[in-house]
Amino acid sequence: MNVYNGILARHQRGEKQLAVLLDPDKISTADAGDFALSAESAGVDIILIGGSLLTSDKLTEVISSVKEKSNVPVIIFPGSIMQVSSKADAILFLSLISGRNAEYLIGNHVIVSPILRELNLEPISTGYILIDSGVPTSASFMSNSFPIPRNKPDIAAAHALAADYLGMKQLYLEGGSGAQDPVPNEVIIAARSVTEMPIWVGGGIRTAEIAKQKAESGASVIVVGTHFEKEAGFSQVESFANEIKKKTYGK
Repeated sequence: MNVYNGILARHQRGEKQLAVLLDPDKISTADAGDFALSAESAGVDIILIGGSLLTSDKLTEVISSVKEKSNVPVIIFPGSIMQVSSKADAILFLSLISGRNAEYLIGNHVIVSPILRELNLEPISTGYILIDSGVPTSASFMSNSFPIPRNKPDIAAAHALAADYLGMKQLYLEGGSGAQDPVPNEVIIAARSVTEMPIWVGGGIRTAEIAKQKAESGASVIVVGTHFEKEAGFSQVESFANEIKKKTYGK
């Protein structure tokens, strides 16, 4: 399975995609499998697994549980180079291009690349851009970097263009875990105006209406995570995903 080719093909057909994010520290192994089964029933396209700071050693267990219960592609969303597993289908090979911390731009990538090759884990080159969400987030704190001001879409667009010129395969516009406000529509529109690559948008997406706005602004993949951890509850993935699909994708 080439996960990126599937994402790209749907993007090129104009199909919007929905990804759900699971933090192994926030869900039990058994519940992760049930969550994945419900997510697949609701038509979720991608399951992301990872977190800014994992305090348990459950990454591989959670991935295995998810894959036992569903056929949805599982992609690692790594908060550090420690978050790798051969059980996943792919990994977002994130370069934090909105920051200036060399370790998150290229340093960690050099260290982990031979491991990914050994594991035969598909890396998806992704320009990772943090956008100010109104409150400090785990991503900005752990990476020791400042997010792009939410009222500066031109700066976000310049970073998106640089990622395109550098040959990255996709963009991830991130409000951050527990974001107070989602990525502004204007920022997504600005990024979309300079690149044709898939754009992921996550952080602060708590309603189907917000998801619809992000999709209409140019997002290719909508990511929902903290909403299930703190608000809706993991058992609500099917109903919430169905609502997003119906309102945003007309399905």
